[in-house]
Amino acid sequence: MEVEDGAELCFPQFPNTSCKKPSPPWPPTVTIMLYSISPITVALNLLIIISISHFRQLHTPTNILLLSLAVSDLLVGLVLMPLEVLSRTSCWFLGDFVCATFSLLTIIIPSASIGDIVLISADRYVAICDPLHYTTKVTARRVKFCVCLCWLCSVTYSLLFVKDLPTQPGSYKFCYGACFTSSDDISLFFDLVVNFIVPVTVIVALYLRVFAVAVSQARAMRSHITAVTLQHSVTPKAKKSELKAARNLGVLVVVFIICVCPLYSIKWADYNWIIALINNFSYILYLSNSCLNPVIYALLYPWFRKAVKLIVTLKILQPGSCDTNML
Repeated sequence: MEVEDGAELCFPQFPNTSCKKPSPPWPPTVTIMLYSISPITVALNLLIIISISHFRQLHTPTNILLLSLAVSDLLVGLVLMPLEVLSRTSCWFLGDFVCATFSLLTIIIPSASIGDIVLISADRYVAICDPLHYTTKVTARRVKFCVCLCWLCSVTYSLLFVKDLPTQPGSYKFCYGACFTSSDDISLFFDLVVNFIVPVTVIVALYLRVFAVAVSQARAMRSHITAVTLQHSVTPKAKKSELKAARNLGVLVVVFIICVCPLYSIKWADYNWIIALINNFSYILYLSNSCLNPVIYALLYPWFRKAVKLIVTLKILQPGSCDTNML
């Protein structure tokens, strides 16, 4: 009997301090699927990063925000996805330092992603609601500054949870062979407000305003209220392209909110087997969002499909390829 109990431990030779081997919260096929999605997520987001970085015509303020989002999605596929599956399905043998780093990244990367989505919503808000001043207000330099500030804030925010890391004395570590942290109710509530309630409220408010303006512009164009002058004949085309961009990015934002909402919504529910099942599903859904974003780009953005074709055929290695017309 003692042998059987020892066989269930991560370190059978240390029965008093070893964690039990975790039982996978999902079928083995799901584990295989998640490990398969990880390299796909990395590859697809790497294509986005190369596309926007290489082709000069894609160096627009909006695409810089998409580039930052792709970096966070790539890190999800490269780090969070495989390590999260490892920590939930087997014993942790990578040590406390890797566990602490992984714990910090689980805070930094989602925070940066949510910040990018807020910035994307703000970008569309200015483009639709104040189009005359968009080019002066939203410049590449300012957007790069906002992206850097977003990542800096995410890193700073993660430092608030350093006290909960497994390498710290008095941390919530009861045994060896597992990687987990346990925060108090105040930290969880603070994280819920900062990383979910406030940004989602801002995102929804901005896009409600964007689509309200879009609907009013569409009605105005259909009813021919605007005067037909040379200036106005050019303006609707510009507005139409901005409205299309808002629609495409709106799809991205809606999918992101759908994937993130379940993860935060159940944190305050009483724990039982149903909540445990939903929790495992919600985390899979959140991780899968990083793979869905490039698929959305492929479906909605012709420039991405063209860029992928040039990358796969190695035409980007040719001299002057960075000046290729992508639009």
